Amino acid sequence: MSLREHLKINDTDRCRFEDLYGRYRLLHDAPDQCRPMIIVNTPVQGLPTWEDRLADPLVMLRAELDSLRPHLEIGDDRVPTVRVQFGTAQVAAAFGCAMHAPANNLPAAGSHVLNHATDVYRLNNPDLDAGWYGKLAEWTEIWKDNLPAAVHIQHPDIQSAFNSAHLIRGNDIMMDFYDHPREVHVLLDKVTDFMIEITRHTKAMISDDPDWFFDWGAMWKGVARISNCSMQLISPEFYREHVLPRDIRFFDSIGGGRMHYCGITGAVIDDFFKVPSLTGLDADCGRHDFFALCDRAPLRVVLMPTGSFGRESPELNRLLRGDWPAKRNIVVAVSAQTIEDGRQLLDRLRDSMPY
Repeated sequence: MSLREHLKINDTDRCRFEDLYGRYRLLHDAPDQCRPMIIVNTPVQGLPTWEDRLADPLVMLRAELDSLRPHLEIGDDRVPTVRVQFGTAQVAAAFGCAMHAPANNLPAAGSHVLNHATDVYRLNNPDLDAGWYGKLAEWTEIWKDNLPAAVHIQHPDIQSAFNSAHLIRGNDIMMDFYDHPREVHVLLDKVTDFMIEITRHTKAMISDDPDWFFDWGAMWKGVARISNCSMQLISPEFYREHVLPRDIRFFDSIGGGRMHYCGITGAVIDDFFKVPSLTGLDADCGRHDFFALCDRAPLRVVLMPTGSFGRESPELNRLLRGDWPAKRNIVVAVSAQTIEDGRQLLDRLRDSMPY
C-alpha cells in the first residue's frame, strides 16, 4: 500500500516550509542578520523495532513519517525529511566488513578486513553497489515512489575517512600511525576516494540541488555530512597531520558540507574549523559548552548541539532568560514531553531572542 497519503501536508504547511528553507539559507548567506532556528523534539510512541524496520522499506518509511508528525503539530523549524537508516558502517561494509545488527538497534561493523597494515595494498576500490549500497539504492527508489508530497530524503550516514578506516583496520590502526604511517595514508586515501564517489552517487539519487542538503532535520549549505567521532581516539596533532588533509579533500571535492562530532576531546574542534569548505558542525552538548563553541566558531560555520537541551538544562534556561549567543546562525534543538508543552516552549524561545 502506498504511503503517499500517510502523512498529509496541507497548503499552509507547504508555504511555511518554503519560508523555512529561505530562513535556513540566511544562516549561511546572511549569518549576522538571521535568526536562530529551533527544533523541538518530543517522544514518539508506537514505533516498530529496528528489526522490523530493517526488514521492510515501507515499515521504516512509515516510522520516519510518524516521527515527523509532532513537528508538524508544533510548527517548529524541523524540515520534513526522512532517511534510509542503515547505520554507521556502510562505507566499511563496501570494503568488505561484515554487518552486525544488535538487538533493536542499527547495524554496525561486525568485522575488520585488514589483518596487517600492508594488506591495504590488496584492498580493492569498491563498486558503487558494494556492501549495502545496492540495497540502499533499491530502498531509495521504493521510498521515492511512496513519499508524501513535500517530504524529502536525507543522505545516508557516511561517517568520515578515519572513522571508516578504523572500522576497516580495527584498533591496530592506532599502532600503525607509529609503525606503518605510509600504509595508514594509503588506507585513508582509498577510503576518501570512495567517500567522494559514493557521496556524489547517493546525492544524485535523492536530490538535484547542488548547493543544499538536508540532515538531522535541518537544511545545510553543501552536499553532505561526515561524522568525526573517532577523533577522540587520536591527538589533535595526529588529526592535523594524518586526517585533516583528507577531510579537506573530501569536502572540497564534493562541494562542502558539515561535520558531526560526539567525541569527548574538545581541542580537536578548533582543527575542524580549519576545513575551508566546512559549513556546519554539531557537537555533543553534554560534553562541550555550546555557548563557548559559538564564541570560537567562524562566522561561516552554522552550529547545532548534538541531541536536545532538556527542560532542566542550564543552556535552555539561559536561552529562555534572553541570554542568547552573539552568534546568530545556530540551530538549537530542545526537548519537550508533549505537543502542547512543545508549542509553549517554542513560543517562549522565539520571544526570548534579543535579535
